[in-house]
Amino acid sequence: MQPLAGDDATARALLPAAAPEDPDPAGSAPEPAHAVSTRGLVKNYPGPDGTTVRAVRGLDLDVRQGETFAFLGPNGAGKSTTIALLCALARPTAGRAVVAGADVLARPDLVRRHVGMLFQHSALDPDLTAEQNLYIHARLYGAGRRHARRRVTETLEAVSLADRRRALVRTLSGGMRRRLELARGLLHEPRILFLDEPTTGLDPHARAQVWDHLRALRDRHGTTLFVTTHYLEEAEHCDRLAIIDAGRLVAQGAPSALKAAIGDDRVVLRTGDDDTAREVVRRSAPPGTALTLDADGVRLRVPDGSAWIPRLCAALAAHGIPVRAASAAPPTLDDVFFHHTGRSITTARPPQTTKEAGKDV
Repeated sequence: MQPLAGDDATARALLPAAAPEDPDPAGSAPEPAHAVSTRGLVKNYPGPDGTTVRAVRGLDLDVRQGETFAFLGPNGAGKSTTIALLCALARPTAGRAVVAGADVLARPDLVRRHVGMLFQHSALDPDLTAEQNLYIHARLYGAGRRHARRRVTETLEAVSLADRRRALVRTLSGGMRRRLELARGLLHEPRILFLDEPTTGLDPHARAQVWDHLRALRDRHGTTLFVTTHYLEEAEHCDRLAIIDAGRLVAQGAPSALKAAIGDDRVVLRTGDDDTAREVVRRSAPPGTALTLDADGVRLRVPDGSAWIPRLCAALAAHGIPVRAASAAPPTLDDVFFHHTGRSITTARPPQTTKEAGKDV
């Protein structure tokens, strides 16, 4: 077996103290009101040249038991750092977090016993079989031989990999490996399963398979699923989501509610002269309409966007501006992100650094 490195070392840090043979996975702790609750959570890192990277900035968050919750944000927004704090893999600079009823600072061992983790990058040993990877992980978690063998069988069946139990990991497809990692995260029957970018690098079919298994897991066992993602379609699978940008929580709620709050349709016009078109559209659109100009063209939000397109095109034609493309669409989660941050999630940038921790930049 290869030595632990990278995410493998992080996985080892998650392991709690050894437990007795056939432990009670649920433990004796009472069921908390929320699976995850944070108040004023902050994490700063030292950056280059004396700068401070403000990765998480005053996070207030409540995640209900048994729900599928998503952190939606671009790379560098603070999603993975927050997961590390909630799994007691990193210490917060300030604030408080309670996970599965245990404070991450006062009882990190109890937090680790009740959470599972699917890392963004693979932590499997490619030279071992699927069964061996799971068995070793179960034993490291303190399970006795009999209990470990039983849990390996149960989890492989749960992710539809029982027939590949003796296959080397290196021979498995990307989707199969991701499902095997999901099985590993379930070995100790966690109350909360954290999934950091769970389908990154997978094709659409494999991504759909992973989500089928996640939904079945939640429905069968009531496990709380906490997902970080920058895929908009992945966030649509979740009961609720929180949009995080540069370490700050800017909006949260059910996907449908967040989109409904925007209300108006998005209209995008691409013309032969977008700069001039913006001024023409501004005069022709309903009073107070906000317009933006980016690489996609002139954007605006109006009620019943399809009805407004002919009017706007006529106004542009009257000024001799050719319209090359026009579209109207109901709000999307990218629109929600744009509404709250002023840019698309695909163009959002990582947080900046500052010489002084606690100073906005």
